[in-house]
Amino acid sequence: MTTTTTVPVLVYDGDCGFCTTSVRYAERHLRPRCTITAWQFADLDALGVTERRALHEVLWITPAGVVHGGAQAVAKLLLSAGGPWSVAGAVLTLPPVRWLAHGVYRLVANNRHRMPGGTAACALPANGRPGQGR
Repeated sequence: MTTTTTVPVLVYDGDCGFCTTSVRYAERHLRPRCTITAWQFADLDALGVTERRALHEVLWITPAGVVHGGAQAVAKLLLSAGGPWSVAGAVLTLPPVRWLAHGVYRLVANNRHRMPGGTAACALPANGRPGQGR
């Protein structure tokens, strides 16, 4: 990572209604200790991640540049929230729960356009979404 940050960064898909709703919930109720940004507005090169990876899963990037994706990013988010949320986050990091969480995450991510708050745009590749010139 070429930029310096003192807190982790959570990168999500800002074009996805389900993702945005989930992040807003986390901001209001979990109050994680991190910076939250949509990948569309993030300097992905500086964070050390590709657009392809950001499209594939939510990302948790530590100040040291370690990248956690998918269910493990969610686990890190929960851990950073403290209190009872951190217990849930810790459980998500343990095998076999970690393996199950990965499968559930992929199932949700692959069907996010069908989830509450999701829209048809959630299912489109980035270059097919409204307002995307890529």
